[in-house]
Amino acid sequence: MVANGVRHVEPPLRLTRRGRAVILGLLVVLASLASAVLFTTASRADEPPAGPPPTIVVRSGDTLWDIASREMPRRDAWQAMDELRRLNGLSSYRVAEGDVLILPRGA
Repeated sequence: MVANGVRHVEPPLRLTRRGRAVILGLLVVLASLASAVLFTTASRADEPPAGPPPTIVVRSGDTLWDIASREMPRRDAWQAMDELRRLNGLSSYRVAEGDVLILPRGA
């Protein structure tokens, strides 16, 4: 705006104490919300996947050792067999053709 040949310049925006407190409060609320979202997402990462567990049907000639070695190759076979026994409620190491065995998730 020009009046009497003198140009009037608006001063830059200045916040009062109350304005700074409001801005700070909003930033704290936003940071809290972001933390809550990240926390709930991270806490769900340990939940087992939904749906039925994987299974396998015992084939002719299969032994529990064969199944453990084939389906869980990165694990010790004895520990894998014990886990299969526990998951399936087996009292021995014997399986029969046609038995349906539950496999551990991520085997």
